[in-house]
Amino acid sequence: MSDRVEKSIEINAPVERVWRALTDHEEFGAWFRVRLDGPFVVGSRSRGRMTYPGFEAFPWDARVLVMDEPRRFAFEWPHIEAADEDADQAPWTRVEFSLAPIPAGTRLTVVESGFDALPPERRVEFMRRNEQGWAEQAGNIKAHVER
Repeated sequence: MSDRVEKSIEINAPVERVWRALTDHEEFGAWFRVRLDGPFVVGSRSRGRMTYPGFEAFPWDARVLVMDEPRRFAFEWPHIEAADEDADQAPWTRVEFSLAPIPAGTRLTVVESGFDALPPERRVEFMRRNEQGWAEQAGNIKAHVER
């Protein structure tokens, strides 16, 4: 079984525009459906609250790892099943966005890895759920940037 989920999408916008949608905390929040407390800063925690319907009680908690403008943005986040779980006690996975110019605009690839750190009884479900989630989020950022 693979330890990663990968999705790619072509977006009809320049790399710089997609980069801004990924790394500006307010734009990220608009398409990802999260209200973040402040900007992304490498080496710092990013905190906030999910606004996605059905997940409003869940906190957003991530550690920003890489902001290599305009090619790569990465963070890690915890896998929790309940809004009251302690993120620091949960297993974390890494999410990395890669941007590449293409004739039509930008190819955006998101890879989430580290699922082997999850308990075996939860791993398959989390990977299935996140694979569906990244497909939806890829569509969300495309719609956000191309409008």
